[in-house]
Amino acid sequence: MSSSLTCTKLTILTITGVTIQIIGLLLFVYGFFPVKPALSGVSGAESFRAPTCTPVHNQTDSDLPPHNLKSLYEVKDTVQVDQNVSRHLGDELSRDDWDLMVLHYLGLDHVGHIGGRNSILMAPKLLEMDKVVNMIHTSVIADQENGQGQTLLVVVSDHGMTYNGNHGGSSFEETDSLALFIGLRNHVSDYALYTLNTVYQLLRLLQAQLPGLSCENSLCDGFSDDQGCRINKCSGNIENTICCLYLKATMLHSSWRLKDVSSRSYNREDYSGIVAAYYEFLKTASEWLSRRVTDKPVNLLAFGVAAMMLSCLILLSLIFFFYKEVYNTKMQQCFDSKYSMHTWSLDETFVLGVILILVVSMGSSSMVEEEQYIWHFVTSTLNMLLLRKMMQSLLVEASRSLFRLYKGNKKIAFQMCSIFVLIISGRTLRGWHQGGVNWTYLPDISKWLENAGSNHVKSIQLVSGLLMISLCLFALSLSGSRRKISLVVGFSFLMFGLLVLQHIQKYQDNIFASSNYNATLLVQIIFAGLGIATIGTFVAYPWLMPICVSKIYSSHHSFMSGSVPIEIQNEYPLLELKNSLYLIGWAYLFCWCLLQLLLQQPINALPMLLLFVQILASLIYASNGGVHHKQWVEIAALYYLGMAGHFALGNSNTLATIDVAGAFIGMSSYSTLLSGILMFIITYASPSFFLLSIVMYISVDTSYLVIPQKADSEHLLKNMLAFPCLVPLGVNSIILTAYTIVLLLMRNHLFVWSVFSPKYLYVCATTLCVYIGVSFVAATVIYSYLVLAVRKRMQGFSSIDTR
Repeated sequence: MSSSLTCTKLTILTITGVTIQIIGLLLFVYGFFPVKPALSGVSGAESFRAPTCTPVHNQTDSDLPPHNLKSLYEVKDTVQVDQNVSRHLGDELSRDDWDLMVLHYLGLDHVGHIGGRNSILMAPKLLEMDKVVNMIHTSVIADQENGQGQTLLVVVSDHGMTYNGNHGGSSFEETDSLALFIGLRNHVSDYALYTLNTVYQLLRLLQAQLPGLSCENSLCDGFSDDQGCRINKCSGNIENTICCLYLKATMLHSSWRLKDVSSRSYNREDYSGIVAAYYEFLKTASEWLSRRVTDKPVNLLAFGVAAMMLSCLILLSLIFFFYKEVYNTKMQQCFDSKYSMHTWSLDETFVLGVILILVVSMGSSSMVEEEQYIWHFVTSTLNMLLLRKMMQSLLVEASRSLFRLYKGNKKIAFQMCSIFVLIISGRTLRGWHQGGVNWTYLPDISKWLENAGSNHVKSIQLVSGLLMISLCLFALSLSGSRRKISLVVGFSFLMFGLLVLQHIQKYQDNIFASSNYNATLLVQIIFAGLGIATIGTFVAYPWLMPICVSKIYSSHHSFMSGSVPIEIQNEYPLLELKNSLYLIGWAYLFCWCLLQLLLQQPINALPMLLLFVQILASLIYASNGGVHHKQWVEIAALYYLGMAGHFALGNSNTLATIDVAGAFIGMSSYSTLLSGILMFIITYASPSFFLLSIVMYISVDTSYLVIPQKADSEHLLKNMLAFPCLVPLGVNSIILTAYTIVLLLMRNHLFVWSVFSPKYLYVCATTLCVYIGVSFVAATVIYSYLVLAVRKRMQGFSSIDTR
């Protein structure tokens, strides 16, 4: 039977759709989000001096070589990083060779990230900062009394922090910051005019936005103070207006400075005119910069949205055509009316309805902030619908005959037990973290355990780790393989699991563990070992596992002998592929479990165990479904469970819940790339977990084995990979395209930057997660199949030669 949608065509169209989606996404992100021109990262004299005709270079910059400068900024402690600042403070305060001193204390931020607002290190650190402020204040008072100048002390913080040590959102805790100006019996005008020199930095930012803006040239063209005073109205294009306003303010300021001190003090009218001129410049410049941020390149945004819509249409069309092809094939081979493929069940309708619910909810800022409630509702409702379906099947079997009830009761019982496990574990995950934005203060299981003490949390973490390792070994035993290679793989992962438990026992409750050399070395050994073991299993196992003789299919795999033609069994390594995918998928899951035990917050160890239990329950449900269940429904259910687990681990649609501290575990030196990868692994632990489980799902699923007599290798690969790859891509494509349109419509909304934009960044990151997960699934299946097919063909040639 020839198919119009071949495996090659399906692959090309899928890659084309994904490529178009990536292009559209990049164009939209580039056009929608403002790109701030980067000023120099080194603060020099130009940061606080007015532009002049001749550039002034800072002669006091450090002459240290780059590698020494880099070492001064090494991201991890809470003590030395501030002592490096304070140890020079007394000496600098006694000198008079500086006009501006900036002290950047990072220790308070480090303390917050490590232990949150209520960390045991917080009070000593705040006391240390009080002493620093007191030292500066005392020195300034002494200098003023000795007639050595006037100083303004400014104490500022750039953000607040949540109770668990993160920031970046719009909650009160995160925006609770400080701006304290301490003056010492001086005229307000002196300080006001001094602070107006931030004007110079704003001019530099304007010059970065407008390369043609050069107000310094106007200063050198012979303008006099008298001409500046006669400037009444500034008009023309933006460059001329900005330069005109700047020149007016600076010339009035220069004229005022030329007067003696007594004239300055009593001439309030001149001072008011200078302030008004600077204010007009600042107001015009800031308004233009704000408009520059909100002005969107319409053509670029429209092209990006159109590309994503086209990609979504391609992926959904592929799913539709493959759905028709697969179930038409099943209809031709099934004569029992109860398996009619044209009758939509309630669970199928609900799976599609979930997408509609998500799309509609995206238009509400409150629903975006509290999205976790949608996913928990979706997964629990779907599980109840599947339970209802199992009960109906049980009643149908009972109504036909007691013999058929007894015969099918075992599989239905396994499926029902799996659903109960999903429901119970899902409800526990729902209550673990009170996520979102508006209700985080409400009690939940994690807060209760943390209040009970770190010892209780550590005990739960160790027990969860032991249970997770035990379940992984139990899952390996279910494969039925007793071959040496399988035992070697299992033993190697067991060793790394024990190392993870050792790290938890020895270093987990140490707040300085991230900077401990032995702890860092142990984590690096675990990282390297897990990588070698996982990649080695993927590459080597298809080459090392024995090739079975086709005659044993009928005795050990009745489902294969009944649904797969004997010609297909003889030619293609289906049984070997299922065994290979099971072990490789098991290695993926075991590796991911151990990584999360290392990287996640200790309180999230039990949720990770429950997520693994959900995966095993889903696999048991699928393995007992027979050849007539709907594969796309189960793949979609795995996707939904992964998203529900994402929020169950404490994540939300605000940037404040990203676990920054975990991204530096095992890092001996700072690396933006490696820290970013670890942060991605932590944040998208659950979606990636369920996507990787699809490899094992394919190994236990039997629905794709309903194939025609003349099927070839392309047809087999297409049946195995089409739904597992297309369903996640299709669902994510709908969500991505819909939310892109929502974000475009909400571009002038009050919460566009605090709610809708962070959510869009999460959608983009989820898209990347889906790409990576689907790529792993496709690469694993294709590679294993090709290797096993080559080996089976070579074995066939050897058998012919022997004869």
